[in-house]
Amino acid sequence: MEIIKPAFHHVTFKTSRLDEMVAWYGTVVGARPTFQDASNAWTTNDEANHRVAFLSAPGLGDDPDKRNHNGIHHSAFEYESFADLMASYARLRDEGIEPAFSLDHGMTISIYYKDPEGNFVELQCDSYGDWRLSSEWMRSSPDFAANPIGTFFDPERVYQAHKAGQGFDELHVAMRRGDYQPAGTPDLGLPA
Repeated sequence: MEIIKPAFHHVTFKTSRLDEMVAWYGTVVGARPTFQDASNAWTTNDEANHRVAFLSAPGLGDDPDKRNHNGIHHSAFEYESFADLMASYARLRDEGIEPAFSLDHGMTISIYYKDPEGNFVELQCDSYGDWRLSSEWMRSSPDFAANPIGTFFDPERVYQAHKAGQGFDELHVAMRRGDYQPAGTPDLGLPA
């Protein structure tokens, strides 16, 4: 029997910080509540009825050993262009929201943030502007096979180079090569 492939619709978080989470996702990805009450919120940043939902219940609390437990590592949101990703980086920086780390994955350029509960949120753009091309690159590239996680980059330095007029193609090669490495090794939120 043929698999009918559904489109991904939403992610739902359990949270003890309902208002803070709703506000953070509103600031970062423009998600606004379709409905919210004292214990729950369903938010969206497009025409869907909800994309990011939050359930709050008594007894929820932080996991002090989260990095060592199974679970989702991050959710991701995609911009249509590198320019949009860079503009969003600058807007969030100006609002005091700093990235946890940034990676040139080859097929995407990705900036990761931590929400108020320590969940990573990836903001990305496709390096090829075409999922068919970026998927083919992943399948066939010796570069990706050798480095599937990607190369860290300093988003502020990349933003400044982009703002000064450096084109995406040139920046992408330089980021992947390691020319924009950050000062230290970022924490990926995985066991050491």
